[in-house]
Amino acid sequence: MQAARRYFKSFASGFVVAVPVTVTFLDYVGYVARVEGASMQPFLNPEDRSFNDVVLLNRWSVRNFKVNRGDVVSLASPRDPEQRIIKRVIALEGDTVRHTFKMPGTRTYKNRYVRVPSGHFWVEGDNFRHSLDSNFFGPVSVGLVHARASHILWPPQRWQRIEPSLPTDRRPLDQETIDHLEEQGAVTVPKT
Repeated sequence: MQAARRYFKSFASGFVVAVPVTVTFLDYVGYVARVEGASMQPFLNPEDRSFNDVVLLNRWSVRNFKVNRGDVVSLASPRDPEQRIIKRVIALEGDTVRHTFKMPGTRTYKNRYVRVPSGHFWVEGDNFRHSLDSNFFGPVSVGLVHARASHILWPPQRWQRIEPSLPTDRRPLDQETIDHLEEQGAVTVPKT
């Protein structure tokens, strides 16, 4: 009986320490998540597989809401704050991007070119035809960013570090192009 009490006391004290440490780790450092859907194909969840990629989401790296072009990030959906989405950062505040009209319900702007307002960034899925992204809901507040995807952990043959990269056809516009478009009044700056 004495041994059982010591065991229970040891277990309880370990539990009291382990739970706060684990919660703190998950809140501030990172966690593992399964990627669902086709919006990031072919980079995540390639079409030829029947199971989903599992990624490491690094919360520590975005603690100051700092993201870079090409980062794959997890964020709260602007349409449903309870839902987490994973997208690629295409443009940062001050950048100008080409808005692509996709489907009914897509956010419309006066012009096809959009300047990302202060405190926001532009995200898109790699699979253009299957992604609800900034082309649908507009620039996203940096306050919605939750974590940066840093590694693909599963399946084992796909294990890799996720390096920032931008599709060549979806980069922010260069300054010369922006100057020309602004002269024509072809750039929209969304109100936040």
